[in-house]
Amino acid sequence: MPSSAPSPVPSPVPRRVVVPVLVGYLAAVAAVTLTPGRTHDGSLGVVRTVLAWLTDRGVPLTFEALEAVANVVMFVPFGVLVGLLLGARRWWAVVLLALATSVTIETVQRALPDRFPTVQDVVLNTLGAAVGVAALAWALPRVLRRPGRTRPGSASADPGRGQSRPAAAEGGPAR
Repeated sequence: MPSSAPSPVPSPVPRRVVVPVLVGYLAAVAAVTLTPGRTHDGSLGVVRTVLAWLTDRGVPLTFEALEAVANVVMFVPFGVLVGLLLGARRWWAVVLLALATSVTIETVQRALPDRFPTVQDVVLNTLGAAVGVAALAWALPRVLRRPGRTRPGSASADPGRGQSRPAAAEGGPAR
């Protein structure tokens, strides 16, 4: 009996590309979130200097607001990459995996010096992944519909597919 569930939208990026990029991305997230806070003192000084410069020019941006935006932005790639692996239709699984990843990060941070785990970080990281998988769900059908783009397994992707073949060449009747 045929399944009533729609077939998944194919990914335009092969798994063999997505997995190493995801591993590199997760390593970068771990480096940013799980190293002792003292190692970031130099870059935080630069951030505070830029924020002071912006404030002097009338841009009301606080360190807390910038940190909140950074927590969202940091997990957007998670939503895109895991969404490419699982499929954007499984957005809920992507969001749950982001939640679990963020909770794990914040839990490990409890044992690290100069780190301050917060529920806000978990919420904002999870929001970032949701934004990423939502952007993927919006963009994927548009990318796959581009003129000249073929879907894997379609007749246009395999020029011999869908054409009649001589019965002698196949050893049976023409399809």
